[in-house]
Amino acid sequence: MEYIIIVISAVFVNNIVLAQFLGICPFLGVSNKTETAFGMGASVLFVMTLATIVTYLVQVFVLVPLNLAFLQTISFILIIAALVQMLEIILKKVSPTLYQALGIYLPLITTNCAVMGVAILVIKKDFNLAESVVFAVANAIGFALALVIFSGIREQLALADVPKGMKGIPIALVTAGILALAFMGFAGLV
Repeated sequence: MEYIIIVISAVFVNNIVLAQFLGICPFLGVSNKTETAFGMGASVLFVMTLATIVTYLVQVFVLVPLNLAFLQTISFILIIAALVQMLEIILKKVSPTLYQALGIYLPLITTNCAVMGVAILVIKKDFNLAESVVFAVANAIGFALALVIFSGIREQLALADVPKGMKGIPIALVTAGILALAFMGFAGLV
């Protein structure tokens, strides 16, 4: 039951983008087309889950035992950047088709603050490894859900008769605000 609460909370109630405002750059930048939103969502799911596992293990087995917890932020940044670079190199050699599919988005994920935010939130919430993985996957699904919904709305807005001063980013920001308000409706679930 606890895992279900974590999933519902992360996907709907405390959505990483719409409630916690982490990952706004890719949310606005990659949401012009639904196809690219799906690609980014899949990439974030893969990287966020892997990064959370690695950073959790480093925190629990290296930083805390050696009394180096104050190095958490810098070490997590380095771990995430190195992890994404290693993934890029491995995918390029092992699976060129997967590399081509995810390759565009991997460099963007290095600077995605949602990945870093989830890694830190896992430690702050004092989750165990299983809860951390569920939390990371659920947050990545929430990120992808918000991104895909937003991209669908933006595709429709591109066809709509929007006032000249509101075209582009202004209407996208208004739409994101309305989408965040819609997700606030889930607040009573958990």
